Amino acid sequence: MITDHLIDHFFRHEYGKLVSVLSHRVGMRHIEAVEDAVQFALLTGIDTWVRKKRPDNPTAWLYRVAHNKLLSELRTQTRHNKILQVNTDEFTDLEELAPEVSFSAELEDEMLRMLFLCCDETVPLESQLVFALKSLCGFSIKEISIRLFTSEANVYKRLSRARKILKETVSTTTELSATQYTKRLAAVNKVLYLLFTEGYLSSSLASSMRKDLCEEAIRLTLTLVNNPIGRVPESFALLALMYFHLSRMSAREDDVGSLLLLEEQDRSLWDKCCIERGMSWLARSAEGALFSRYHAEAGVAAEHCLAPSFSQTRWYRVVECYTLLEQAAPSALHRLNRAVAVAEWKGPLAGLSVLKEVTPPTWLVSSYLWSAVLADLHLRCGNVELGECFSEKALSLAPTETIRTLLRRRLHRSRIKV
Repeated sequence: MITDHLIDHFFRHEYGKLVSVLSHRVGMRHIEAVEDAVQFALLTGIDTWVRKKRPDNPTAWLYRVAHNKLLSELRTQTRHNKILQVNTDEFTDLEELAPEVSFSAELEDEMLRMLFLCCDETVPLESQLVFALKSLCGFSIKEISIRLFTSEANVYKRLSRARKILKETVSTTTELSATQYTKRLAAVNKVLYLLFTEGYLSSSLASSMRKDLCEEAIRLTLTLVNNPIGRVPESFALLALMYFHLSRMSAREDDVGSLLLLEEQDRSLWDKCCIERGMSWLARSAEGALFSRYHAEAGVAAEHCLAPSFSQTRWYRVVECYTLLEQAAPSALHRLNRAVAVAEWKGPLAGLSVLKEVTPPTWLVSSYLWSAVLADLHLRCGNVELGECFSEKALSLAPTETIRTLLRRRLHRSRIKV
């Protein structure tokens, strides 16, 4: 039986892998034909599996359908271009290369390789991220716009710009130099970070968390750190951050799937094995002099994981980590998070003072996060009218009903604390 979860899984996970493999085989210049073929295969799979038994190896089945569709499309294009003979030979080679069953390992490596290829320095960083998230990670335009704090129209523009440059300049058969891998590593880490973040707090209407996305991000990051190119403190810290967050996922929802606040979670459900792995990678990330944003964020996550209770959290250490985060990656969003931590440590008035001199950028004002924090702090300070004003705005900007429900409960607690 086909379930929403299965559909989401295949659209999300198989999409990027299939695009990676097929793009490698036919070249980035055919990226749009590749994406069309993969979408055709996924829709065909869903339609077929509703009526018939799902194949034993659905990934291989999808690959075969996408491959055949792509081959047909490219041959049609070739005829139109009147260069049939040359490219027919090329696509015949493609057909001969079509794998049968045992290509799962190749798919895994291929996706990471494609991430490095797509994070080309000639493409603006914002466009690199959009292309990688859309074409290789299977994000929707809306999901990308939420994650990157920009409009859907901007996402389309960035995607179009990336596709144009990559089609003209990137050869999937060219091996990158060690210098190129090194230059692109930060962008690849950023993509993996955003992939994990979408799984940890999803902007999807169907599910508030997607553990399979988080596990996929961890799998790719593990592959990265096991390669000499990615064996650096920044990637180790990113992996530590992922494990700390993953450890708490099973406690973040109640029995009916509603999100729980940190102070509401049953800490006995936190995965101690994941916490230990996080601590191990965090220790490895301390090797060398580099301190990245992921070190700071992993430090925050570690403090939460190690605290016996919410009230016993070492908030001063959390504040220290957010201060370091602001130094490593200046952002009004990080200042906002520091204000929350300061409020837990020294009270809501101290939290508001952190934001006193901040002029938030438009992208942050347009997010529910800014209004939600101000609503919480003002309500706890007794500034009821101002707090309710921000509360109303935060609720109106919440991207999903699940997050809106969580906000209502959080702000209700803020009113009680007055």
